[in-house]
Amino acid sequence: MRALDDVFPRLAGSPFRARFRLNAKDAAYLTDRGMEVVLEHAAAFVVKRLAPARPANDGKQTPMRGHPAFVAQHATATCCRGCLAKWHGIPAGRVLSEIEQRHLVAAIERWLRSGLGLVEPGK
Repeated sequence: MRALDDVFPRLAGSPFRARFRLNAKDAAYLTDRGMEVVLEHAAAFVVKRLAPARPANDGKQTPMRGHPAFVAQHATATCCRGCLAKWHGIPAGRVLSEIEQRHLVAAIERWLRSGLGLVEPGK
């Protein structure tokens, strides 16, 4: 598993990953519910959609929008097992450990707290 300090500069260099921003609705959700609640949801999404050795619909299990955590997952390449292998060095085909699950939630939190996901003014 790669350290987030190594992963985030690589993500910033990806035009696809760097384009993600929270829309106004997702930003409001984060503000209204708070970071703690959004991260609880993110942890539940990781357990259900990523932790199994062979997740259902792998590669398509994370929506592109509809929750701040979903947007953050795409921005941080924590959206499917293929991205976990490529970007985070977490191999597919086995159940994620609790440490790996916490790593994914930490990536989501770091992105959300960094302000990278803030909606652009006027949008």
